[in-house]
Amino acid sequence: MAAGKKGLNPLSQGVKAGQTGKKSSNDGASHGKRGAKRVKIAVRPHKKTEHKIMSEKQREITLRFLAQPTDVNFGGKVHGGTVMKWIDQGGYACAVGWSGRYCVTAYVGGIRFYKPVLVGSLVEVTSRVIYTGRTSMHISVDVRAGDLKDGEFTKTTHCVMVFVAVNDHGNPTPVDKWEPVSESDKALEQYALKLMDLRKGIDAEMSKYFLPVETE
Repeated sequence: MAAGKKGLNPLSQGVKAGQTGKKSSNDGASHGKRGAKRVKIAVRPHKKTEHKIMSEKQREITLRFLAQPTDVNFGGKVHGGTVMKWIDQGGYACAVGWSGRYCVTAYVGGIRFYKPVLVGSLVEVTSRVIYTGRTSMHISVDVRAGDLKDGEFTKTTHCVMVFVAVNDHGNPTPVDKWEPVSESDKALEQYALKLMDLRKGIDAEMSKYFLPVETE
């Protein structure tokens, strides 16, 4: 029989033996070679690439969408409250991606609106982890927007948010520590630490004007 000829690729014999239809030995050999190539190229490198993508998504995420006419304010631009909602959504997605837990917003500070967002613009909300505590994550959020026709994007808004990961009972739960490697990441971590010190002073000043909650 054709399958018993000498010199035939052993892999092609296995492929032909498992087939129910009648095919020539040449057909079996060609299918066997392609199958072996797919296993060698498609399986191993694909796993490494997938792992790299997932690692990047855990630390940083970018949301992209078009600014809708329903987002407009009385001045004809996108409402500032809508931009703040985008920031909260982007920060939440980043915090959950890093911690693998449901997260709650603990602090939003220093929101800076540089430029308005125009209706119809393509919006990018990029959020990244810049510092982690025991249960908290400090997320830097940048909003960029631009016209699709010219492809030019500018930063419109920036802020830093603090999220806390919670367990199924709503209690704070530990998160993995983020370690900065590059010089730019180390600078971002120092930026987060400076903001923490500033918040302590702000909280102390604001506490002078907090009114006690009356209880019956």
